[in-house]
Amino acid sequence: MLRFSLKTLLVALSLLLGACHSVKVLVPPNLRAPTDTSNALEQAKQRLEQATPCCGSFADFSYQTPLPWQPKKFELGPGSMVANLNGVRSYFLAFHLPTDAKLPYSVALKSDLNGRWLHASYLFAPTTVLLDGAFQPIDSHDVQLCEYMGWSSATTGAFGSVKITSDKARYLVIYSSADQQAGNTYWEQSPATFSAEAPVKMASNGSFRIPHGPDGTIWVGLMNESYQKAVDNGICDKAPQGKGVLNTLRTALPTHWSGGGT
Repeated sequence: MLRFSLKTLLVALSLLLGACHSVKVLVPPNLRAPTDTSNALEQAKQRLEQATPCCGSFADFSYQTPLPWQPKKFELGPGSMVANLNGVRSYFLAFHLPTDAKLPYSVALKSDLNGRWLHASYLFAPTTVLLDGAFQPIDSHDVQLCEYMGWSSATTGAFGSVKITSDKARYLVIYSSADQQAGNTYWEQSPATFSAEAPVKMASNGSFRIPHGPDGTIWVGLMNESYQKAVDNGICDKAPQGKGVLNTLRTALPTHWSGGGT
């Protein structure tokens, strides 16, 4: 009887230890230790350098894709077309612009964080080029990206825009210039900037500079209301340091409120 009880106890202990081990495996993603992906950006750069460019001038591009009537998701990376423009390699997108759109109008852009953890993420930073009917550039911009946190992944990311004002504009090319690929975007994290769909990407507080990379997810299309709100309210850089509330009040209020008059 004692032998049976001892055997039963050993089996129960084995099952308990196995269960404990299983619990470790099932730790929720947002409680796991960050995965070391510090070399992801370097690997992305190497993949781009190893790719074979298809085009060396804007006239070589295909412009069969119409500019979407609302922002649409595009993935740039291995398997995408690569251009070599002025000695710089970049994945790219090319669109023909709508002929019936009333000028001026805006094209919305949004880049998503490329990476599971904020400290190891990067962004594809777009450069836009407008071309005329002869595929000659008439305008070009390195688009500044500004962070905006919405309540879903669709309204969260690094937003920017480009305005179309010329009636000669026929085509739009989106790539990433050398300056963009070497740059970064300000990113602020706090409990007030929280995305319900992406808690694992959040930090409790602090600000970061997200480096730019050669690939990633970008949304492109005609500006809509939700994207305009994000562009208007995005955080583009760290707010300038103030001189304190008291000093601000003294400079903002009339002289007789400063404490020195009646």
